Amino acid sequence: MKRTGRSSAEDGDLDSRFYLGRFQDYLALERGVSVRTSEAYKRDLLRFATYAAVKGAAAPTDVGARTLREYIYHLKDLGLSPSSIRRNVSAVRSYFKFLLGEGHVVRDPSDRLETPKRWRTLPEVLAVAEVEKLLAAPSMDERLAFRDRGMLELAYGAGLRVSEVVALKVSDIDSERMLLRVEQGKGRKDRDAMLSPQLLELLRDWWVEGRRRGVLLPRGWLFPGRNPVEPLSTRQFNRAVHAAAEAAGIKKRVSPHTLRHSFATHLLEQDTDIRVIQVLLGHAKLDTTARYTRVANTTIRNVTSPLDRLAPVVERRPRPGA
Repeated sequence: MKRTGRSSAEDGDLDSRFYLGRFQDYLALERGVSVRTSEAYKRDLLRFATYAAVKGAAAPTDVGARTLREYIYHLKDLGLSPSSIRRNVSAVRSYFKFLLGEGHVVRDPSDRLETPKRWRTLPEVLAVAEVEKLLAAPSMDERLAFRDRGMLELAYGAGLRVSEVVALKVSDIDSERMLLRVEQGKGRKDRDAMLSPQLLELLRDWWVEGRRRGVLLPRGWLFPGRNPVEPLSTRQFNRAVHAAAEAAGIKKRVSPHTLRHSFATHLLEQDTDIRVIQVLLGHAKLDTTARYTRVANTTIRNVTSPLDRLAPVVERRPRPGA
């Protein structure tokens, strides 16, 4: 943690209230750790004590498991690598074991503290201008251009997972209520995704143009693969996304999940309530949405109508020749 404007007196006060000096003596005399490890733990615990004090803790006895969990996510938000966070977790655990052994605390709030072994890195977010380029990339000269544009816009405009896009059928579209029934997989409850008028029109374009161009739509699949007897595969969808990103000149690493993540991020930037985003993404828990969008301490607001908040980020582009 960058130290800005903190005096040696303040550090000394934290040292006294949180027994940091005594812990250093314990590491050196009883644990026999290396000087390098001792210095790293010293920095880590001074950062922790500063965070705890800011959160209102006057001493280690005021620190609970919740504060520790929030501290770990604070470290992640600071951009620390998983290995650095693991070292911080190890330092905190050793610290509280020392405090418990010395009788400075009566319980160890770190006993179930999570170690981020494989925290996933969230995909890059596309800017709105990049999304526009990506969605406009499929060449209308291609036989399946309307299919590719339709599924790209749907993945972004409805925030769908790739597995959800490829499983869609024409019967899943409820044009009257502007909804799309989304199958979320085995053991998971299906959900309704909202369709903007622009998205619905684009899907109708694909249906009309697909039939006109001789693309069969058997068994009701909304997006058939190259072999029209079968639905689109996730691999084919991945290839279509990569081809569009390359054609659009986008240098970022783009995957189908990039579209979903950009959808959620753009809604968040429009001040959309996080509970609405949770529903649209199909997350069972709000914590998942908060972590997914890197939201911390978000204020939950009442929203009377999600439709009032969900104006499409990308406006409808005219059909070629229109």
